[in-house]
Amino acid sequence: MSTTEFLNTDPFDAARAAADYIAEETGVDAHDVALVLGSGWGDAAELIGETTATLSADEVPGFSSPSVVGHVGTIRSVLTKEGKRALVLGARTHYYEGKGVRAVVHGVRTAAAAGCKTLVLTNGCGGLNENWTPGTPVLISDHLNLTATSPLEGATFVDLTDLYSPRIRGLAREVDPSLDEGVYAQFTGPHYETPAEVQYAKRIGADLVGMSTALEAIAGRHAGMEVFGISLVTNLAAGISPVPLSHEEVLEAGQAAGPRISRLLADIIAKL
Repeated sequence: MSTTEFLNTDPFDAARAAADYIAEETGVDAHDVALVLGSGWGDAAELIGETTATLSADEVPGFSSPSVVGHVGTIRSVLTKEGKRALVLGARTHYYEGKGVRAVVHGVRTAAAAGCKTLVLTNGCGGLNENWTPGTPVLISDHLNLTATSPLEGATFVDLTDLYSPRIRGLAREVDPSLDEGVYAQFTGPHYETPAEVQYAKRIGADLVGMSTALEAIAGRHAGMEVFGISLVTNLAAGISPVPLSHEEVLEAGQAAGPRISRLLADIIAKL
């Protein structure tokens, strides 16, 4: 499906077509939980269970290869040790890529069409709390959508109270009682936030800043999924960090924390 065809297709029909393709190619009629693995979280797929099928994202209708270093371009079907089916989406589309909001949330809608009842969103982000050193995982309790857009179209009104599941956050704390939580603010990117923007976000309630997650979470709630979000602080945000920001820093922090946070996420998934 070309970009033009995708944009001119009903987004839920496009998601159903992608889900049907995934079911046919993986041999799995329905999945239970979807995971979107951001920077630093990729190794979690290996610990969740046995990968029984791996698809190249650009072969699945509506998907494309990731444009960001550190993201894999695959979609995996994983059989967990508890007997559930996980759909691991390694091909996240970011809003700054210019493909439109429909493309950003296509993976989430595809997961819902594939039967997923739970959506796990992860990311690497900037931290506003100086006590959160690079490599610190933080539960997302709420978000600020600063993209000036929404994945919902027309008169579609969805309650976002408790968008990020208190139940699953409780399960996460059973795994690691030391986990903090905070409010995540999604900016559009791809540039990093200015120090003034970081202070603005802090004043309106943000603890974490990044370029993903919020739009996906809204689409997940609209699709009826229980949403869980967890961030990896890869750096202190601009104006808080004493050094200039770089994508290399994000990748290095993700690699350093990868084994620990991947184990954490796998243990949380096991409790779902």
